Amino acid sequence: MELCYSDTTITSSSCPSPLPPLPSPVASPCAACKILRRRCVEKCVLAPYFPPNDPLKFTTAHRIFGASNIIKLLQELPETQRADAVSSMVYEANARLRDPVYGSAGAISQLQNQVNELQQQLAVAQAEIVNMQSQKENLMALICMEKWNNIIPHQHHSYDNGCQTNMSFLDENLGSLWEHVWTQ
Repeated sequence: MELCYSDTTITSSSCPSPLPPLPSPVASPCAACKILRRRCVEKCVLAPYFPPNDPLKFTTAHRIFGASNIIKLLQELPETQRADAVSSMVYEANARLRDPVYGSAGAISQLQNQVNELQQQLAVAQAEIVNMQSQKENLMALICMEKWNNIIPHQHHSYDNGCQTNMSFLDENLGSLWEHVWTQ
């Protein structure tokens, strides 16, 4: 009986050659390779975009687009655009799962409808503000007229010739009139 020991070499035809050193542990495969049950190679196109800790990201995109289409698309794009493409595919896949008919176009349409409704509400609110400002101005004019009548109780105003004289009086004493209104 012949034996092979690592310390001692015994010449024999049945003794295997020493084992090669074990390769260093490989990082865990990307989520795409795990889901596809394939070996994740060093230059895996999917690895940078589908990390092992986020398998749902690839599962969603794979369900809608298919692995071969995702790989083909990523290989056709320059590396600088791949991350955005993956992000867009995942977003569109999520939208397709929520709304199989319209996908992200349905979401966009819904948001546009919300914007239109909000713009209408804003226009109504702005119209109400203008209306309130007008009411405020009318109220201030009434208050001023009432204060004026209280300041000059003995003069009677006529619309014919007295209007001009009363208006000139208003021009001359407007400062004191406003001062009187704001101090009370």
